[in-house]
Amino acid sequence: MNVAVGLSALSTLAWVAALAVVVLAIVRAARGRPLRASMGIILGLVVLALVLTTASAGLVFIQPTERGVVISALTEGVRPEPLQPGLNWVVPFLENVITYPITRQTYTMSIAPEEGAIRGDDSVEARTADGQIVKVDASVIFSINPDLVVDAHIKWANSYIDNLVRPVSRGIIRDGVSQFSIDEVVSSRRFDLTDYITRELTEAFDEGALIMHDFVLRNISFSEEYAASVEQKQIAEQRAQEAAFVVQQREQEAEQARQVAKGQADAAVIEAQGRAEARLIEAEAEAQALQMIARALQDNPDLITFEYIQKLSPGIQVMLVPSDNPFLLPLPSLQGTPTPAPSTP
Repeated sequence: MNVAVGLSALSTLAWVAALAVVVLAIVRAARGRPLRASMGIILGLVVLALVLTTASAGLVFIQPTERGVVISALTEGVRPEPLQPGLNWVVPFLENVITYPITRQTYTMSIAPEEGAIRGDDSVEARTADGQIVKVDASVIFSINPDLVVDAHIKWANSYIDNLVRPVSRGIIRDGVSQFSIDEVVSSRRFDLTDYITRELTEAFDEGALIMHDFVLRNISFSEEYAASVEQKQIAEQRAQEAAFVVQQREQEAEQARQVAKGQADAAVIEAQGRAEARLIEAEAEAQALQMIARALQDNPDLITFEYIQKLSPGIQVMLVPSDNPFLLPLPSLQGTPTPAPSTP
């Protein structure tokens, strides 16, 4: 309890006590037993009550979250400077104080009946640049400028919400929405819309001795017809995306098949090249072997006969010698005595 409230309570008690003494004095006088020194007590209580009442009327305590505007009969109607937080003195009975909050206040305009400052649908109906109607739910966060409380009182008295915040906010929201198409409002330029409204509200509130702190674009609603068209558009876009995905998948499968075929063809070519190179190496080896054999036969002609004999089966007992030898000679390794062959005529 602050000092001003305490003095007001004490003055009330003093007046009640003075009234009680007067009643008691009248009752006792009616019974023939007048109260001694009743007039002195009554006068003392009345004086005390007057002093306390005067003091309580002159002392005003301002909370830290408030500023006071002094309405005065001694000046031009209002003091030029607001009362600051703490205990302040004004001229009793000639000046009174109106307090204003300087804390942040939120004014909400919503389609939901229980959320807005006004019950029922209080959203802002606006029309976009392409003629679509939308309903905007928004909140405006503001406060009274502590240094301009007197100006705010002179301009708006206590009706700054009804005469400034609400009408100006709704008008600027409608102006902002009208500069964008429905698609821009919904998605791509929603932040641009918010920035525009915030900037315009800041200028308007500055002129009205208010401080604009924030603008919250809570929701944007559409008509049922537009909502249905948006839904159909989204369905069509999803189907188009699905078709494009199928086409892309088919292209990927075809590319994969081409890559597989190319890989198989490359593998066949590599295999054929490998076989050809192996055959070439084999042929070169055979040619070199034949050359070596030819050189060996040239140096030793009987080598071929020896190789021939080596290849014969072990069961062969005789062999034919060249025609210039008329005998069938047994092989050196054969067993038994050789039998001369008859000469040929």
